[in-house]
Amino acid sequence: VFLQTILIGDSGVGKTSLLVQFDQGKFIPGSFSATVGIGFTVCIWDTAGQERFGSVTHAYYRDAHALLLLYDITSKTSFDNIRAWLTEIHEYAQSNVVIMLLGNKADMSSDRAIRRDEGERLAKEYSVPFMETSAKTGVNVELTFTAVAKELKHRAVQYPNEPKFQIHEYIEAQKGKSGCCSYF
Repeated sequence: VFLQTILIGDSGVGKTSLLVQFDQGKFIPGSFSATVGIGFTVCIWDTAGQERFGSVTHAYYRDAHALLLLYDITSKTSFDNIRAWLTEIHEYAQSNVVIMLLGNKADMSSDRAIRRDEGERLAKEYSVPFMETSAKTGVNVELTFTAVAKELKHRAVQYPNEPKFQIHEYIEAQKGKSGCCSYF
C-alpha cells in the first residue's frame, strides 16, 4: 500500500528542512532555495508553498493520506494563512485525510510571534493534532512522522479487539516520556 504524506504551508516555514531532518537526521542551514513544484523523498511530498490556491496542488490533496500543515512560530503571516490552507484542504482533500498542524522553528523562541497556546487553540478548533517542531534541533520531528504513520497504519488495518488508535493521546504520551518538549 502506497501512503502519501504531503508537507504544506507558506514558503519559508521549513517544510524542506523538516523533511531533511526526518530523512537524514540533520539540519542543513541555508541549503535550500525555494522548492520548485513538488520535491519527493521517502514517499513524502514536499510542496513549494507558493502554489497555494493553485490547481497543481488540488490534485495532490485528493491523493493525500496525510497532510502536515506547517507555520513558522516567528511569522504571524504564516500562522494567519493556516485558516486558508485548512479551507483548501477541506475543499479538495479526502474527508478522512490525517491532518497535523505544526508550529515549526520552535528553537527560535526569542523571536516568537505566535504563542504555543495560539497554535493549540487553532488545532482544537479544527480538531487536528498539534505540535511545535524544530527542523534545526530535531525536536518532535520523528514524533510527528511516527504519529502520522501509526495513525495511517491503524486506519488501514483495524483489528477487532484492538482499541482505536488515538493520535492526540499518542503524541501527548510520547512527549511526556521524552521530556524533550516541556519548554514549549
